[in-house]
Amino acid sequence: MTQVQAVIFDMDGTLFQTDKILELALDDTFAFLRSEHGWSGETPIHTYRKIMGVTLQVVWETLLPGRSDELRNIANEFFHAKLIANIRSGNGALYPHVYEVLDGLKQAGRRIFIASNGRLDYLSAIVGYYGLERWLTETFSIQQIDSQDKTDLVRHIMNKYGIVQAAVVGDRLSDIRAAKNNGLTAVGCRFDFAQEDELAQADAVIDDLLELNTVFNLR
Repeated sequence: MTQVQAVIFDMDGTLFQTDKILELALDDTFAFLRSEHGWSGETPIHTYRKIMGVTLQVVWETLLPGRSDELRNIANEFFHAKLIANIRSGNGALYPHVYEVLDGLKQAGRRIFIASNGRLDYLSAIVGYYGLERWLTETFSIQQIDSQDKTDLVRHIMNKYGIVQAAVVGDRLSDIRAAKNNGLTAVGCRFDFAQEDELAQADAVIDDLLELNTVFNLR
């Protein structure tokens, strides 16, 4: 489909199967809230699945409506500690063919980046546990951008590395918009958290990461 200088990947629901640790961490977090802070509702796992890809501020405003920022911050810190603990315990997983695809891209001379709405410590835990640093030029978090907008995060990567032609690969609308708003190719992943109405706005849609070889004319 296209030749690109770089490929900018989302992490959750694109390279990393977040669903394998998401429910575990959320259940632990809301059990903690019920025991310590008077939360009486069920764990809103289905709500979180619907909003995957938004910033952490929006996550906790949605999951804890009408609650204080203090409580949301407590929940967020506890949740991230549990996510990282699950990663380091081997409870997560990459999607099939991640290593093969990253290796092919790097051998073809493409620079590879992560641009995620996740926190840096969380992203570092994934990169470190699975040894992804051997392929990545740099990992970027939305924490590094004041606007908390993935479009601006991708633009920051482009400016820092002088990138003109690139693709953004991700599963949610924020990834697709980040590509389109920067004049890049948008590749949607029809994986666990994807929504068909969002994927319809991408330039290409894949069901398996191996399909990137065709999208980027690597073979």
